[in-house]
Formats: sequence, C-alpha cells, structure tokens
Amino acid sequence: AGGPTWNVLLGRRDSRTANQSAANTSLPAPFEPVANITAKFAAVGLNITDLVALSGAHTFGRAQCRVFSSRLYNFSGTGNPDPALDAAYLSSLRQICPRNGTGFAVANLDLTTPDAFDGNYFSNLKANRGLLQSDQELFSTPGAKTIPIVDLFSANQSAFFQEFARSIVKMGNIGPLTDGNGEIRSNCRRVNGS
Repeated sequence: AGGPTWNVLLGRRDSRTANQSAANTSLPAPFEPVANITAKFAAVGLNITDLVALSGAHTFGRAQCRVFSSRLYNFSGTGNPDPALDAAYLSSLRQICPRNGTGFAVANLDLTTPDAFDGNYFSNLKANRGLLQSDQELFSTPGAKTIPIVDLFSANQSAFFQEFARSIVKMGNIGPLTDGNGEIRSNCRRVNGS
C-alpha cells in the first residue's frame, strides 16, 4: 500500500492463549483522551513519538459507526457533536452513520487516501478530520506534546515512515516471552498443533 518497510525480527514467542479482559484495559480505546493513551503507551515503554507514529497506522482501514457515532450526535453526553469535528466532515459522516442506523456501516479511517499508507492521516488531523476521537485528540488537545509531532509527520512523510518502522519494531519487543513460556509458531495465525 506504499508504506515503509522494516526487518521483522524472527523467533518471538507468542502466547498459547488470549486475554480479552487484559486487552480491553491495556489497549487504547477509540474514545480515550490523549492523556490516557499516553499513559498506556508509557506503561509498556513506548514514548510520545511512538504513540503518534503508531497511530499513523490509521492511514489505512475502516471503522464501524458504533465506534465513533457518539462524536456525531452526543459527544461526552452533551447532545451535540464533537466540536473538534470539521463541519463538512461531520455532515458526510452523518450520511454514512445516521442517528438510528445499525452502527455497522463503515467509514474510512483516512478520509483522503483510505487505501494508501501515507502521511495524509496527519494532514486530516490538522483539518479536524480525524475519524476516531483518540486520533483527533493527538492534534486537538490544547498544549498536547503530540501536536508538534503531528505537524512534523504531516509535513514530512519520510520522517513518519522512519519513525513508524522504528516504533513498530519497538512495539513488537514489548514483554517478550522467554524460557518455556509461549511458543514460536509455525503459522502466526494459529497455535501450533491446531
């Protein structure tokens, strides 16, 4: 899709089980403020630059309306839309996600180039066109340390690619399993022997 490349380290041990409750508390939610997300990243050794770079993965993909529709109609229980949303973008999102819709329709995470891995995600944030609240807050939270990094990546796609590659490897090295814990999978999508 046009994104950066990096060397994937081999031999990492994967768990034989999944822990949904740990994932639900440890992974950032799409409606969390930047302070919460920063704390979750810091808890696993990732810094502000890692946070912004890895959030740039949202240059690609889709999200269901149910994940972000509160921003369109009842932001923070106010009965109003998120004031950080560009008015034209809000209008187009409301067409995709009507107030009484099923919530399963999808919108592009990156409005301008949804199928390309590029720096436009950051330009969208600067135009108040970030789909997820957690994304938009990287640029719209007053005084946030993430703002100059969004500015840099918006202006310099090469800097974004370089930092994304570095951060994705760093993320892959969080809490490695050692000794007899976990397994090195023959097929990364399933537990060995299944």
